[in-house]
Amino acid sequence: MDLDGGLAKYPGNKGGAKYGTGYCDSQCPRDLKFINGEANVVGWTPSTNDANAGFGGYGSCCSEMDIWEANNMAAAFTPHPCTTIGQTRCSGDACGGTYSSDRYAGVCDPDGCDFNSYRQGNKTFYGKGMTVDTTKKVTVVTQFYTDASGTLSEIKRFYAQDGKVIPNSESTIAGAPGNSITQDWCDKQKAAFGDTGDFNLKGGLAQMGKALAGDMVLVMSVWDDHAVNMLWLDSTYPTDKAGVPGADRGACAITSGVPTDVEASVPNSNVIYSNIRFGPIGSTVAGVPNSGGSGSSSSSSVKPSTTTSATTVKPSTTTTTTSKPATTTTTSIKPSTTTSSKPSTTSTASGAKATHWGQCGGNGYTGPTTCESPYTCKYSNDWYSQCL
Repeated sequence: MDLDGGLAKYPGNKGGAKYGTGYCDSQCPRDLKFINGEANVVGWTPSTNDANAGFGGYGSCCSEMDIWEANNMAAAFTPHPCTTIGQTRCSGDACGGTYSSDRYAGVCDPDGCDFNSYRQGNKTFYGKGMTVDTTKKVTVVTQFYTDASGTLSEIKRFYAQDGKVIPNSESTIAGAPGNSITQDWCDKQKAAFGDTGDFNLKGGLAQMGKALAGDMVLVMSVWDDHAVNMLWLDSTYPTDKAGVPGADRGACAITSGVPTDVEASVPNSNVIYSNIRFGPIGSTVAGVPNSGGSGSSSSSSVKPSTTTSATTVKPSTTTTTTSKPATTTTTSIKPSTTTSSKPSTTSTASGAKATHWGQCGGNGYTGPTTCESPYTCKYSNDWYSQCL
């Protein structure tokens, strides 16, 4: 999405990113109530199971880098490229995604190329009391490598917990070994699981890199899924494919995740996002390896005031963050606590000033506290002040 949520581009947009307008992702969501500064009321159909939702005639599309879609049972990181770069509006079934009759009709890849340790065969890597123990605070590190031509070539994952650095689990799926996302790995994974090849049709990893090379917006949320109860993350999905390669995604029952059940049984589900950092690979967490497995480069510098990518989290969950190619990002999370942090973080270089829309204050914030002229730092809440 645009850094200001479309405030400058669309005269009808009076809210901007601060109020959540301008949002987009690779599902080209049609459940947004305002798109391009206009109410999405034409053809609006109320949801059958969510009194606050529905879908309209328009959708809002953009590339999506899911840094960590997760709860305490399962986790995945997933690039979703689009043939277009930046936010675009779509109409009706041509949007593709969740609310259209043809899921793959739009300009974006709604499935992406996901790495879920459980789905890739390691069922004891991530969860309560496992190698990555979701009962404890954990730091998530995501590295973006480019090749000699500057093309995104690999996305690597590490965790830091209890003073140890934990590499991502190895896939044990026949024909798709590895523990990082590369174009070759995505090709092999799609073949092994018999998945639709929309990732390549929408440009693959190289196209995702083009989006990450520009401005993207970091989005953090806690949500439940009124479409398929989040079974795509932590259960068997499709539900009648148990034992079929790629269908087992987590240990949750296929009857789990119903939003009314989740909201009644764990109404106080929450998460803390903290210590969000980005910079050259190897600079954000001590002890994390800083070389890619595909012969790619690893140490290009990061331009200040860069924010990135949409992602989502399920109740009682963990975290997310992202950055540009050839950079690394980290987030520390403590399960079952209150949320903090907001999009649009800015440079923390000495003497730097926050840019328009950038963060300039808040509990735990260590970046610049003054703004570039003519903007001033405006208090929003105890956790966030912004240059307006």
